[in-house]
Amino acid sequence: MASQKPTAPAAAGGSPFAYAPAPESRAVVDIAPSYGLFVDGAFDAAADGRVLKTLAPATEEVLSEVAHAGPDDVERAVRAARRAFEKWSALPGAARAKYLFRIARILQERSRELAVLETLDNGKPIKETRDFDVPQAAAHFFYHAGWADKLAHAGLGPDPRPLGVAAQVVPWNFPLLMLAWKIAPALATGNTVVLKPAETTPLSALFFADVCRQAGLPRGVVNILTGDGSTGAALVAHPDVDKVAFTGSTEVGKAIAREVAGTGKKVTLELGGKGANIVFDDAPVDQAVEGIVTGIFFNQGQVCCAGSRLLVQESVADEVVESLKRRLGTLRLGDPLDKNTDIGAINSAQQLAKIRELTGIGEAEGAERWSPPCELPTSGYWFPPTLFTGVAQAHTVAQDEIFGPVLSVLTFRTPDEAVAKANNTPYGLSAGVWTEKGSRMLAVADRLRAGVVWANTFNKFDPTSPFGGYKESGYGREGGRHGLEAYLDV
Repeated sequence: MASQKPTAPAAAGGSPFAYAPAPESRAVVDIAPSYGLFVDGAFDAAADGRVLKTLAPATEEVLSEVAHAGPDDVERAVRAARRAFEKWSALPGAARAKYLFRIARILQERSRELAVLETLDNGKPIKETRDFDVPQAAAHFFYHAGWADKLAHAGLGPDPRPLGVAAQVVPWNFPLLMLAWKIAPALATGNTVVLKPAETTPLSALFFADVCRQAGLPRGVVNILTGDGSTGAALVAHPDVDKVAFTGSTEVGKAIAREVAGTGKKVTLELGGKGANIVFDDAPVDQAVEGIVTGIFFNQGQVCCAGSRLLVQESVADEVVESLKRRLGTLRLGDPLDKNTDIGAINSAQQLAKIRELTGIGEAEGAERWSPPCELPTSGYWFPPTLFTGVAQAHTVAQDEIFGPVLSVLTFRTPDEAVAKANNTPYGLSAGVWTEKGSRMLAVADRLRAGVVWANTFNKFDPTSPFGGYKESGYGREGGRHGLEAYLDV
């Protein structure tokens, strides 16, 4: 593996071509030294004056200081959303659609700012925020704007009504995109929102608050509360919240389900995953390897639907693993703002510690660990792309969600064995199948207990397609026509 610090040498594998650094400028985005809470259309300090610092994972530098919302702030934000709901829900769908279209266009116009901001605050490579996160966020607002005046034709009844105030809690791995997944359908269906971004990645949500003001969105329709887990817990528990939408860990999702049980609140939970990427002996190896790399090393593996388990047919296992190792040797780890970078920083010291702990357990249990030669930067939170071979179904690295750039490789002999191993997990969020036989593709996909199954690809998303899981991966769907139902009384 080639590393960047910040100038990159030639890629591993004997290539004569060296990559010159291609850094994106930090100057395109203006980060304020401090931010308040966005409530009722204005930024204000937290009631008790508490603040949090947000760091750049690649360098550990402090980017900004943000307000830490407490119970009084949650109360104020929910009241603002409740006041705004009466007028917002009464607007014709076409009028709401105009605001969503404006937001989508502003996201496009300010995409370079947002991409740099997201990369700085999250640690992921700029080519991912530039080419995936921001365009997908805008696409969700465009798509849901189109639904705003057509809800009666969504197959959810002749007159579906909004629920009221939606409490939304989003994770740190896709801060802006998860915000769009939740806010766009909520606004399109006539609800108002109180959103809490993750403690370690609040800046793109605060940027989005400014986008709302730029779009002329009425006061109180969208409110942003920064803070830690206690802020989210207070928001979820608020008695005047009608809908809870959460993306994050299964542990927290279970706590939310217990909290809202019996309250009448409508809930959507999108939780952890341990996705299986199944490669049959007739799959084109080079194409499959690219899909495997995308499946687990995109966003440093910090993806709930990551293909973190590779199930490869025994007769081609050695060929696939060797090809995969060669490909990993060409990935470039380093400065996330460099457009050449493939592998960025882990989001936080806490997450890095978890990855190290679980990979250490994997070695102790007897799995064989391999990483390409790689010099890690001396500051920031970094972990090299890692493979485990000789993995058994009972191994921790085959069962637990590591949420990092770590791939566990298992083998199978028959389609039945592949399906059994793929389904042998507490999770049920995603899977991939690689084969040239269409009949095998459909037969296997139909038996996989996963909310999303990709065919000869991985990690492809579209706002028109519903996303969600089974078992400990949560319930409910986001995106597509199905995702509208979660925000409507039908």
